[in-house]
Amino acid sequence: MKTLYFLGIDIGKEKFHAAITIDGITFHDQEVENTPGSIKAYFQQLKANFSFTPKQLVVCMEHTGIYSYPLLDYLVKKNILVYVEPALRIKQSQGMQRGKNDKIDATRIAKYVFKNHHELNLWKPKREVIQKLQALLVVRERLVRARMQFEVPIKESGEFIEKSISQLAIVNCRATINAIKKDIQRVDIEIATLIKQDSKLCAQVELATSVTGVGVIIATNMIIASNEFQDITNHKKFACYSGVAPFPNQSGKSLRGKNKVSHMANKRIKSLLHLGARSAVRHSPELKQYYNRKIAEGKKPFSVLNAVCNKLISRVFVCIKNQRMYQKIYSPALV
Repeated sequence: MKTLYFLGIDIGKEKFHAAITIDGITFHDQEVENTPGSIKAYFQQLKANFSFTPKQLVVCMEHTGIYSYPLLDYLVKKNILVYVEPALRIKQSQGMQRGKNDKIDATRIAKYVFKNHHELNLWKPKREVIQKLQALLVVRERLVRARMQFEVPIKESGEFIEKSISQLAIVNCRATINAIKKDIQRVDIEIATLIKQDSKLCAQVELATSVTGVGVIIATNMIIASNEFQDITNHKKFACYSGVAPFPNQSGKSLRGKNKVSHMANKRIKSLLHLGARSAVRHSPELKQYYNRKIAEGKKPFSVLNAVCNKLISRVFVCIKNQRMYQKIYSPALV
């Protein structure tokens, strides 16, 4: 059996702290500048000190967004095994902890990957077109949020203050709001162009949007979150990831609470799915009837919308799996 070296890295904007171990007990740590040149020099130094091959090194880090890009780029080019794990998962796996700093965090990450590497999924870079789409969706979300920050207060103030004062605010913000709307339109055009140019993406978006309530933005976010339905292949797992799957809240006979969704979820996906669910209830006779029936039974509107979200997710995953458009009116085959 080959010897493995486990490297835990705590990423920062300007620097990262790294701790390497072979037995989960002894750790060698070092602080490194987060630049391509420093990263290359650090790994050359590691190789000289420990004499390992790329296949003997296992690297683990937390999700830190763009700060981890230089390091991930180097590791992929060198064919080094790398795991990118949620910070909360690493924290909860190690029980009660007191105190923290970059050195301690790097050691904890190294210990985490030493104990759990057999159960973890290796990180793989997404296709370039998916990375571009992800960047565009982030920009779009910021633009939509900025537009709402202008529009909502103006709309609300018009209901409570004098019309002339309200109109003054509208006149002064109109140019900014219109500019933001044009920027959103440009981003939407770029998103549509990227999708159209990639046959796989185009096919998946077409299948997903055949489900009533699922638009291009929701479909694209689902594709990116699931890495083109490769990292998440089960609709129940995606529902859990999105925060719309209810979990039991019981303990013996003394505690029997209602099932609740978890707050550990992708809130952006959850918000988009709820918008899609509201649209589906308005435009799908079947889901409208389902919604009204559940409300009549005494269910809370938010709970019923969660159920509709689950239905949308299930339908999208079935369409992708079977490579078939969603049939709004299903006719069973005759035997």
